[in-house]
Amino acid sequence: MAYDDLRSLLRALEREGDLKRIKAEVDPYLEVGEIVDRVNKAGGPALLFENVKGSAMPLAMNVFGTDRRLLKALGLKSYGEISEKIGGLLKPELPQGFIGVREAFGKLGSMVHVPPKKIKGEAPVQEVVLTGDDVDLDRLPALFTWPKDGGSFFNLGLTHTKHPETGVRNLGLYRLQRHDKRTIGMHWQIHKDSRNHYAVAAAKGERLPVAIAFGCPPAVTYASTAPLPGDIDEYLFAGFVAGKRIEMVDCKTVPLQVPANAEVVIEGWLEPGEMLPEGPFGDHTGFYTPQEPFPALKIDCVTMRRRPLIQSIVVGRPPTEDGPLGRATERFFLPLLKIIVPDIVDYHLPEAGGFHNCAIVSIDKKYPKHAQKVMHAIWGAHMMSLTKLIIVVDKDCDVHDLHEVSWRALGNTDYSRDLTVVEGPVDHLDHASYQQFWGGKAGIDATKKLPEEGYTRDGGWPDMVESDPATAALVDRRWKEYGL
Repeated sequence: MAYDDLRSLLRALEREGDLKRIKAEVDPYLEVGEIVDRVNKAGGPALLFENVKGSAMPLAMNVFGTDRRLLKALGLKSYGEISEKIGGLLKPELPQGFIGVREAFGKLGSMVHVPPKKIKGEAPVQEVVLTGDDVDLDRLPALFTWPKDGGSFFNLGLTHTKHPETGVRNLGLYRLQRHDKRTIGMHWQIHKDSRNHYAVAAAKGERLPVAIAFGCPPAVTYASTAPLPGDIDEYLFAGFVAGKRIEMVDCKTVPLQVPANAEVVIEGWLEPGEMLPEGPFGDHTGFYTPQEPFPALKIDCVTMRRRPLIQSIVVGRPPTEDGPLGRATERFFLPLLKIIVPDIVDYHLPEAGGFHNCAIVSIDKKYPKHAQKVMHAIWGAHMMSLTKLIIVVDKDCDVHDLHEVSWRALGNTDYSRDLTVVEGPVDHLDHASYQQFWGGKAGIDATKKLPEEGYTRDGGWPDMVESDPATAALVDRRWKEYGL
């Protein structure tokens, strides 16, 4: 099972030699980011900075920086464990579309008994309670990571809101700029559920309660990154991944619940129309997100453990700690994507493409223009609608082998017929689009072409060059004789 809290995971990593304590004083202004980026790109250990300049709290970094550590945190041996579990439970139902997926998730929750559990009394995260003038966000280590950043940011604060009318909860991961001791900028992009919650409340002239939790149980932290439909509870999914119910506690000053075993929680009310300039920010795209006005949250209360620590990440040009989190999502959600688009055999979201910008999909091609049908189905599938490039290959192609995919997509396609170009919504953070929020997309049909698709050359599509099986077996047997 997954670890119940961050500190128990860190102790386990230290026992295994996969965590390094940094006792020297480090500056959260540029220095921490430089250290973490180097260690992450070298495949190094998790880091615990015990002496962060300006803060009394230790700072845990690069905790999910390798697939091994993320799998350990979630209590898994492979990402396939969860995808197989989801696929096995959904197969008897064969739900269709997003309504079916939502119903199926409800079924999952009842079958594995993992809805969140509210605890009574004080929780570990409420051992210390600060309100009013005692609130000082400068006590929390925030990172100024890249030279042109617009300020210091909390990069792993889990934001809790609920829909003002339906009461449906949302847990999301958004960057948070520290404006002053009691104010945080909420980077809520246009396609995000929390932004919708804020818009509904503001339209009614109401303020929105917000709670942000730091140092959460690993399954909860992962669930905050998962692209779930808006009415699926992230805490149900976290419990499903962890294999046990997540303990929750009522906040002190806002009508929300947060993980009882988090390290720090900040609570506040977001007044309608209160905005401040946010950014620039060196983002996971590898470019700076420009400054824009975003909602400014006033903090009324901070609760924490007696000796709290903070977890954060460095985002920037890949590879970064986003990599394992993205790979987990890719594998976990394959069964659900195959329900929505049953033509799919497998798919891959390359980290270099920021995961959501590029999708490589394999299909068992049945008829002319099958690849184009799949492209358009993906562009209509929830957050996959933001995918800018879709490459469709035959089922015999390993979508994770980028050399194999490139050989087919770059060298064996006729772009006058095999390239589909459309327009549609793109990510808020897409810097390449000529205007914000929408732009051009492309699909490459790298499948074997059929005569019905206009492929009329004599002899048909050529056979692939492959080794003679008998000769390959002979060479296998004699390999040691060659002295190679």
